Amino acid sequence: MAKRIKSAMKRVEVAKRNQQRNVVVKTTIKTYTKKVVEALNRNEIDNAQNELVLDAISKIDKAVSKGVIHKNTAARKKSRLMKKINNALTVKA
Repeated sequence: MAKRIKSAMKRVEVAKRNQQRNVVVKTTIKTYTKKVVEALNRNEIDNAQNELVLDAISKIDKAVSKGVIHKNTAARKKSRLMKKINNALTVKA
């Protein structure tokens, strides 16, 4: 029978707690990204460009600082968001 090591049990609890926090943060990032895309679909480019994208980028940067996502992942997400906005501006013009 395996021993129940106290430090290992603590690490399991910490891992569960961190996983719950990570899920919340990642879901928030997805939500803010969707808000930007939906605004672009409704042709609210000015709103998406100013407020929504800044909020989304802020959430992404905060996730990096907390160690939830890797910095390259954040850079990729921000780049894709900006690419969508720039494409929408090009189509509008």
